Amino acid sequence: MNSLSERPLTAMIDLAGPPPDCAAYGNAGGWEGTRKALKTLTPDEVISMVTRSRLRGRGGAGFPTGLKWSTVPKDPASERRKYLVANADEMEPGTFKDRILMEGNPLQLVEGMLLAGYAIQASHGIIFLRGEYFLAHQRLQHAIDEARHLGWLGENILGTGFSFDIDLHSSGGRYICGEATALLTALEGSRAVPRGKLPPSQISGLWGAPSVVNNVETLCNISHIVTHGPEWFDGLGTGTDSGTKVYGVSGRVCRPGFWELPMGTSLRDLIEVHAGGMKSGYALRALLPGGASTPFVDAADIDIPMDYDSIKKVGGRLGTGMAILLDDRTCPVGMLRNLEHFFAQESCGWCTPCRDGLPWVERLLDALEDGTGTEDDIEQLMRHARILGSPGRTFCAHAPGAMAPLASGLALFRDDFTAHLTGHGCPLHHAA
Repeated sequence: MNSLSERPLTAMIDLAGPPPDCAAYGNAGGWEGTRKALKTLTPDEVISMVTRSRLRGRGGAGFPTGLKWSTVPKDPASERRKYLVANADEMEPGTFKDRILMEGNPLQLVEGMLLAGYAIQASHGIIFLRGEYFLAHQRLQHAIDEARHLGWLGENILGTGFSFDIDLHSSGGRYICGEATALLTALEGSRAVPRGKLPPSQISGLWGAPSVVNNVETLCNISHIVTHGPEWFDGLGTGTDSGTKVYGVSGRVCRPGFWELPMGTSLRDLIEVHAGGMKSGYALRALLPGGASTPFVDAADIDIPMDYDSIKKVGGRLGTGMAILLDDRTCPVGMLRNLEHFFAQESCGWCTPCRDGLPWVERLLDALEDGTGTEDDIEQLMRHARILGSPGRTFCAHAPGAMAPLASGLALFRDDFTAHLTGHGCPLHHAA
């Protein structure tokens, strides 16, 4: 067990056993934020606390949470329908942090949603869950049912007059549903395609009503901020960003897994200390620092802090904070081919550059891998990375995200691409 004061998100999580029930959750400090907020704070005061905590969205974009909430119309909940949606459609390759939080302590998410709902004066919350998360679904539904039975959800919570309830929705399963507006479209029962950015969903979202969409990890922080105060949360970070972060490492390390650490923990500490370093016989070559849709960071730059702004200095992006490592015995071209195959499959097909461009990128990488590629194929890959990776050329950020590893990979691993031409296929496969 972790200390609640230093590791608030994972302090109550013990993956060897079941998650805490309402009684155990309350004995460990749960529901204190709800009592404090509903009985002593106004909704605007809760928003102010979250704003002063400097909590940024943990889904990848890093948008200030308090600022997002502050743009919701101030009408009382009784005068206008409003929605709070938890984005639990965690389909980013290499990412599993939200799954751990939902399976390990689902009541933490329930309370975070309750407090967020109070802050924006929404009466209805929805968890949009990845369809393959069967255990998370079971535990979340049990937590919601128990909280409702004990009066933590439903009508007139704690006798304060505030009412809030949560529904659990399992996704049909598409990566694009992780994009907030496509998620809302899917909830309405339509094909999951993104919407225009204006008006924002905080003004007109689900069924035209004001709607806030927040990531699971973001919402799990709310009860701790309200309970302990924004200054406490701000002090948990070691760099420019506040709070803690659930980081993870996958690849050929001695101890792959996840850890809740202060925001700003360096990549070196994450890999060498917490993940135990590379396995014997393998050396780190590069990594994707925040899931499959982030640019590669070279192994020489692992002293950089893992926060939103610092990692940009080496061309990376924090994303989900779940690092995928590339070792010196894995082909970077083959790795990129696998990634682009995923992104090509998951295009919603709404806009032509993404629908047709991503499968073309996959075919070009296929040709390089099987020995039929040409120098012109590499030039075409660079052209696609430039065009599809430029914001504004596609309807949403799916194609730019897909091009992030490709563009950085073409820059870092150009010799490997050339070796696929001269060797008529992957040199590592031939050697094996």
